[in-house]
Amino acid sequence: MRIESSYVTLEEMRFFARHGVTEQERQIGCRYVVGLRVAYDCSAAAGSDELADALNYAEVYEAVRGEVERSSRLIEHVAGRIARRLFGLFPGITALEVRVSKLNPPMGADVRSASVELRCRR
Repeated sequence: MRIESSYVTLEEMRFFARHGVTEQERQIGCRYVVGLRVAYDCSAAAGSDELADALNYAEVYEAVRGEVERSSRLIEHVAGRIARRLFGLFPGITALEVRVSKLNPPMGADVRSASVELRCRR
């Protein structure tokens, strides 16, 4: 058997953070949801059943959490930092998709969320 492609996904990671253009947004904070799809070759782990051969998604989560909890003005910047950090920490990652959603954005409208999605290759 040959594995054609493989991914690790972390869906609906929930965080409280203080991002925003206005000082009030950064003081009050808001809820954020992050989704991640990471491409990497998992054929060694599929055969060995050893964590050492896998992309440890607990470590991936901690890296994402570290970036989301650092304040930024723009969620685009948060998404970019997440991508850069994951590529830097995990050399086996070949591509990733990250989506950062700000729940109930303060924009004077009834909107569930505002989101930014990046698709990146190494």
